Amino acid sequence: MTELVPPPQSSGKSLLDRVEDALLPLINLVFLLLMFFIVAGQLADTPLPELPAAANASDPAPPDADLVLLASGELKVAGLTVARDRLLQQLPSPDASPTLRIAAAGSVTMADLEELLRTLEQGGFRDVILLTEPQP
Repeated sequence: MTELVPPPQSSGKSLLDRVEDALLPLINLVFLLLMFFIVAGQLADTPLPELPAAANASDPAPPDADLVLLASGELKVAGLTVARDRLLQQLPSPDASPTLRIAAAGSVTMADLEELLRTLEQGGFRDVILLTEPQP
């Protein structure tokens, strides 16, 4: 039967010297990888392209949403202001559109949004998407 580990060669080096010699190529490889990623990180220092919404911030388009909640608390459906008690009658039925898209102003409080979501849930809407826009 052959041995899996070859017998130590008689080179006159101690075990510690032989381990250090075996680790030297690994240390060199790690150093070269570190240098590669440092250089590659410096070369890829280009800014991200601007998003289309951020480029046209001067002329904001109305959001593509079924329901818009303004900062003043007004609700708009298809561009028309709707009273809260008539909201469910103005929205499409929950069966016709399975997901309702809501665009809310950034200054709307969570309490107002929660009240709106409860009303929508009572009206039969189970899936809603809250549209957001990043702050400049």
